[in-house]
Amino acid sequence: MKRFKLIAGLALLTAIFAADMVFAGNISINGSTTVLPIAQKVAEAYMKEHPDAKISISGGGSGNGIKAIIDGTADIGNSSRAIKPEEEKLAKEKGVTPTPFPVAYDCIIPVVHPSNTLKDISMDQLKAIYKGETKNWKEIGGPDKPIVIISRDTSSGTYEVWEEKVMKKEKVFPGALLQASSGAVVQSISKNPNAVGYVGVGYINNTIKALSVNGVVGSKETTLNGKFPISRPLFMYTKGQPVGEIKDFIDYVLNKDKGQKLVEESGFVPLQ
Repeated sequence: MKRFKLIAGLALLTAIFAADMVFAGNISINGSTTVLPIAQKVAEAYMKEHPDAKISISGGGSGNGIKAIIDGTADIGNSSRAIKPEEEKLAKEKGVTPTPFPVAYDCIIPVVHPSNTLKDISMDQLKAIYKGETKNWKEIGGPDKPIVIISRDTSSGTYEVWEEKVMKKEKVFPGALLQASSGAVVQSISKNPNAVGYVGVGYINNTIKALSVNGVVGSKETTLNGKFPISRPLFMYTKGQPVGEIKDFIDYVLNKDKGQKLVEESGFVPLQ
């Protein structure tokens, strides 16, 4: 009998300890590859300040991030777009209230290979390229080379913002090469002198060349003042109002002296 009580007591202690470990901070984050660098940088800093916290992060696109919140497979869903009406309907059917937290601003910048002589492009020219109507760079003042169109896949929030702001809801040319992440777009452009693509400002580096749009350079200033024509907020979604460790993490992201500084270090535009 005493042996039984001892085993039961140990089992109870183990259960309590395990519960404490979960409460101590196992946070799962899924979604937008645009928001991914922000999430990674902030999570690294947060875990240094909170050694008991364990944060796992994966990409997969904004749609997957919001779906993960609705399905309960992630604590935080990264998204580079607002939730869609059909997603809100599905969430309501499942008794879930996805709650958005804007964490940064971004501008989507058209990019080409560094060897391309083009420097500026208009919104109309971008639309004509991505509809497949403009087929050679020389038609818009570039080199006499065929245009290779690189786009994001349709589950991407970046693609949906591009479709809304550049394409005006018209479809991208079916012959476009689709990439699953912003990093893959950068890699593809860096290896193809004829290619054009688009990425968030945080992905601009010296392996690709950013184009100004309608004479406006994509930057922190032109994003915040609304002059750059392809701008957007970036979100982290939670299942209802966050509590416990999840709330602490969201608060950390929004803190102007902590997470928001890391947003800027990641190449994106902080909220303030």
